[in-house]
Amino acid sequence: MSVTCGVECVVVLGCMRWAWKRCTYIGSDDSAAWPIATSDEFEPIPRLCRIILAIYEPDLRSPKYAPAAGYGLNPDCVIKRVAYEQTLGHAPPYLIYLDHVNREIVLAIRGLNLVKESDYKLLLDNKLGMQMFDGGYVHHGLLKSAIWVLNTESETLRRLWEENGSEYKMVFVGHSLGSGVAALLTIIVANHGDKLGGVPRSLVRCYAVAPARCMSLNLAVKYADVIHSVVLQDDFLPRTPTPLEDVFKSIFCLPCLLFLVCLRDTFIPDGRKLRDQRRLYTPGRIYHIVERKFCRCGRFPPEVRTAIPVDGRFEHIVLSCNATSDHAIIWIEREAQKALQNLKELSTETITTPPRVQKLDRKLTLEKEHKDALERAVSLNIPHAVIPGEEESSGNTEEGSSSSVEKSVEASSHDEKPQHSSGIEKSCCKNARTNWNEVAEKLFKRNESGKMLLNRDVSDFVT
Repeated sequence: MSVTCGVECVVVLGCMRWAWKRCTYIGSDDSAAWPIATSDEFEPIPRLCRIILAIYEPDLRSPKYAPAAGYGLNPDCVIKRVAYEQTLGHAPPYLIYLDHVNREIVLAIRGLNLVKESDYKLLLDNKLGMQMFDGGYVHHGLLKSAIWVLNTESETLRRLWEENGSEYKMVFVGHSLGSGVAALLTIIVANHGDKLGGVPRSLVRCYAVAPARCMSLNLAVKYADVIHSVVLQDDFLPRTPTPLEDVFKSIFCLPCLLFLVCLRDTFIPDGRKLRDQRRLYTPGRIYHIVERKFCRCGRFPPEVRTAIPVDGRFEHIVLSCNATSDHAIIWIEREAQKALQNLKELSTETITTPPRVQKLDRKLTLEKEHKDALERAVSLNIPHAVIPGEEESSGNTEEGSSSSVEKSVEASSHDEKPQHSSGIEKSCCKNARTNWNEVAEKLFKRNESGKMLLNRDVSDFVT
């Protein structure tokens, strides 16, 4: 009897300890050791959040829902607006904006619409390990959506790039569902900028606001130099390892789902999570906006922390009443603007004091952080992770043989139909419109069973 009571006491104490640790875990703990971001690198984020908000506005010349500082864009420079009637369920609504002030071509994609069935179909078009891409795994439905957007808008983006001296940045930005589409779209463009008129990787940027988990860990780290994720404090979506299709099946019982996921993940070792190559993560470099403290009421002046984490990449669910409100683009824009003002005040404390981090030094620091993250991924045996030297050599191999691959694809275009989009013809001459289904498939191949495999040997792909 005494033994049974002792066992019960141990179990009860263990459960109480677990409950205490989970209930006292707050969002700021995820980035407690991260350095503070600089105002220069964080400056585009509030501005791009306002462009996302502009997608919801029916008339930009007579705005009804504008934020306090306005949208900050010129309606005459909005090149194109695409609504649900034009996308036909292939992608969320988006707009293309030509920003002459900041010398950027911006493609902004809105977030999930809870009353649109097509958005749910996009999320449900995936299974764990269903889609392999560029040496990792990605969300199948979001990848198809990204390819559709490129097939539709590649000529517009190419024209804008060439008409403005081939010097503007190509910026892709999205919120929630749109962030996943923008991130996967960026991966394709970063590898095949020549299809958009020769856009170099250094001028390609993506800002994923309240991002969805859409790519495996090796890809999230590999493209951290071009993809930047923005997370507000306790946002649930970047922290939910459950596949997106399961999250939004349970959207009306989300607190119950988050608690069960939290309980389940307690018993999964971190090493096992890292070795699961099918597990999806928040993409790229992360900017974490922190504004609340443990057992303190109200909001504090927000600060922005940034890093390229490999292990400990928002792996813990935060049981917070703000988990869903921190996902709203309106709150993210407000807090991002406040955080930017605080960063500017810190960088200009006195006129005679030089900047704490010089621009050139900060650029070198960002490059070093990316290199260190890649090496950290290799040291942790992350599947398909490569060190920078191996990545460059493999990239050169693919570039050197890309022309032969294109010729083989064009030669077989009369006999084979596109696998992803039957309504778009394959290119048959040098100046023909690029079919982004072909471009995406150059990064992987199918084996005899039909499974997608990394295309490491181009000759295998040709044969």
